[in-house]
Amino acid sequence: MPERDLLSLWENVYLLSIWELKDEAYGVAIKKLVCQKTGHILSYGGLYFMLAQLAKKGLVVKTEGEPSPRRGGRRKFYYALTARGKKALRTSFEFQRSLWRDVKEPVFD
Repeated sequence: MPERDLLSLWENVYLLSIWELKDEAYGVAIKKLVCQKTGHILSYGGLYFMLAQLAKKGLVVKTEGEPSPRRGGRRKFYYALTARGKKALRTSFEFQRSLWRDVKEPVFD
């Protein structure tokens, strides 16, 4: 597998979070899920930087939602995996699974 096709750990976490959230994948929800998955405190700057990088790579697409009256008319921006993003996440999953295939029970001393 060429190195350029591999996702970083953080790319995996973000793409998996967006995939899990489906139609509810907007900034605050993504941040919350990424923090739950990793145990790390994530800044909004870090969140939106990574989302912009994923969009730049063609792995996610950003769309603008309708204004919410409860939020003072502010719009949410939603993220979804592109076909390329889904393929990258699937490839990453299959690669990780193949790495562990022959390991019966990992013991780390």
